[in-house]
Amino acid sequence: MVEDILLEDIIKHAHQICSENSVKLTTKREHVLSALIQASEAMSAYELAEQYRDIFEQSIPAMSVYRILDFLAEHSLVHKLTSANKYIACSHITCSHSHDVPQFLICEICNSVSEISVKKSVMSELTASVEKTGFKLSTSQLELKGICQSCQQ
Repeated sequence: MVEDILLEDIIKHAHQICSENSVKLTTKREHVLSALIQASEAMSAYELAEQYRDIFEQSIPAMSVYRILDFLAEHSLVHKLTSANKYIACSHITCSHSHDVPQFLICEICNSVSEISVKKSVMSELTASVEKTGFKLSTSQLELKGICQSCQQ
């Protein structure tokens, strides 16, 4: 999990990923990523702008945060939860090997989010089944809602 890894190591790896893709993890991008990693839940751009101000004692417009989040998502450092219009840091952010397709389990009580992986073959089969109906998927991301183990107790 992201929270089990030192923030410094995550940011170092994020810089490496950006460098490999010939892009730069600017200070503001790094700070938004840091704020999201430090958050205990998925956050909207507006919530991140507030978190940014609290942590770094600087203001940043929510529209800038949206652009930064789009950049971070494009480079697989964060994921967007479309149903909630919120973002979470990738739980595999420091891994250097390829992963299966990320999917998300969202608790309806505490709003915690867990990232799981689904085999690419399963997602391909699902996509093929959907497309047989004439429906064209715009994303293969699944956001499954339920109740987490903590809230079940």
